[in-house]
Formats: sequence, structure tokens, C-alpha cells
Amino acid sequence: MNTTTIIDYLKTSDPSDLFAKAKQIKAETVGNKVYLRGLIEYSNRCAKDCYYCGIRVSNTKVCRYDVDEQSVLDAAEYAWRKGFGSIVLQSGERRSREFMQKIEGLLNQIMTLTNHEIGITLSLGEQDEDTYKRWQDAGAKRYLLRIETSNRMLYEKLHPKNHNYDARLKCLETLQNLNYQVGTGVMIGLPFQTLEHLAEDLQFFQTMDVDMVGMGPYIEHVDTPLFSTVGALRATPLQQVENRLDLTLKMIALLRIQMPTINIAATTALQTLDLFGREKAIEIGANIIMPNLTPLKYRENYFLYDGKTVVKDTFDDTIADLEVRLAQIGAEIGYNLHGDSLHYKSKP
Repeated sequence: MNTTTIIDYLKTSDPSDLFAKAKQIKAETVGNKVYLRGLIEYSNRCAKDCYYCGIRVSNTKVCRYDVDEQSVLDAAEYAWRKGFGSIVLQSGERRSREFMQKIEGLLNQIMTLTNHEIGITLSLGEQDEDTYKRWQDAGAKRYLLRIETSNRMLYEKLHPKNHNYDARLKCLETLQNLNYQVGTGVMIGLPFQTLEHLAEDLQFFQTMDVDMVGMGPYIEHVDTPLFSTVGALRATPLQQVENRLDLTLKMIALLRIQMPTINIAATTALQTLDLFGREKAIEIGANIIMPNLTPLKYRENYFLYDGKTVVKDTFDDTIADLEVRLAQIGAEIGYNLHGDSLHYKSKP
């Protein structure tokens, strides 16, 4: 799909044909199963200073935490016993030896606790090859490293000078060389972003030959440098909040058409803009949902953006509600399945 065609789809006021095509392709390739990734937000300590992120290192208003070891193990065991199939261990970015060893130890314990049955995805940022390899040997099979925008100039506007676009690309390549299932993703509706940038993002996923993608709407955080910029750009349709959900759904549909067998996540940010945002994404292309298993006493401090949904129901009630919602759109949870990327499996 060329850039002009993608932009035309992103501009259309009636995406029904696009959504119907994506829905059909999804049914023919990955089917109607939705795979759960129990999300554990391990730590909001971060060495990065990204201009859009609520847990950036310069934000002194954040109450920093590391989830205690037993709580991580309890969450992983819950996911395993409830048939989630997989968990995601997510954190702010750190590269210390202590952090590397802590994650390695947790991975070993989780694999032992779950009889090596649980699938593990990591989203822990830029690391060196040795760290990635040690975590892989300890049990991690997937890695999500979001690029946030594939356009170099836009990337540089969103990050301080000590954040290196090429270094992030190198990490993605390293992960692929180690034979991880590799994922990345972008934000949609960023200040300075254009439809051409979004078209580039879709082409980037294909060029990088990634196995999974998590992309969602940009949502402001009041304690970030980018917040004031957004106010000045509200007249631009792409940046208007009411258009970000629409654009994100179009991007998911286009990606499903372009890369039929990859895994696509319905992100939490979608639910922040629309109570049924995740289900809308599932219906037209996404096939991954990440229920939050972070203990409540920590969860309220992992705010990457304002308005993040903090569900206070029991985990069992949350999953029961999700089952009902998915059934209404003809989808079902793939219990006790890792839900590995078919795209990854097809590689030589």
C-alpha cells in the first residue's frame, strides 16, 4: 500500500469499507481469538527524559516505586492459573547491572513457579545485547520496544539531545538477531505529526518486519514539556482529541491489511478515550489485550499520561466483563495459549 493510498484512507470520513476489509482479513488469518497479556508495571523509575511521558526522570512529582518481588510473583501466578497464557513485564528504562540482575532473577522465578508454561513479554527499553540475551535465556520470548514515531526529525522534537534515534533502531535489530519476537509501536495525534508521518510509520513496521505492534492515541500529561505545545495546536485536526481514536482505529485496520499475520495490541490508551475503545480495535484488526495485573497500591503511580483508566474491580470481575464485551463483537479469549505471532512463526 503506497503513501498516497494510506493518507486517503486516513482522511476519509467514512472508513466503513476499510474496517470491513480489515475485519475480513483478520478473520481469515489470525481468527477471532483474543490473547491476554497480564500486564505488570514493575517500576516507574526511568532514566529517560522523553518530553511526552509522565514518568520522565525530570518529573519530580512522581512517587517512584519498584513492585516488591512477591507481588510480581503473585501476579504472574494469577495469570498462569487463570489461563492468560502470557504476561508482560513493563518498566521505565534503566540500564544498571542491578536492574538487569533483578529482572533476570524474577524471570527465573516466574518460569519455575509456572512450570515454564507462561509466555513472557518484556518492555524494558534500550539495553545492550548481553542483557537481552540473559533475559532471553531466563525465559523471555518477546520484546516490545516502541519507537513512538519512525520519523527521525519528529523523534528528535519529542526527545532531548541525549536520546538517540539510531540507538533505538539498533536495539530493535539486536532483538531480531537474537530471535526474539519483536514488537514496536507509535503514538497517534502527536504535536508536529502529519498524516505523512503516520503513513511512514506503517511502512516502517513492514520494512522492519516486526512481529507485533502496539500503537495508540497520544494523550497529554500535564507535567510534561509537550503539554503546553498541544494547547497551541488544537486547531489542527490531527491533534484534536476527538480525532485521535478515529485515526488510531484506521491505523490498526490499515496495519492488519498490510501485515495480516502479526499481533496487534488494543492498547489501554484507547480505553481512556472511549470506554469501548479496545473492543472497537479488536473488531477491526487487533488481537491482543493486556489486562493490568499491577497491584493497586503501585498502579496509581504508573501514569504515562493523564486520565489513564485505573480499574478497581477484582481481577476476576474485570476478566468476566471482558469476556462479555468480546462476545458481543464475535470474539473470544484464547485461554491457556501463548498466542505467538503467526508472522514470527512463518519466518525461516
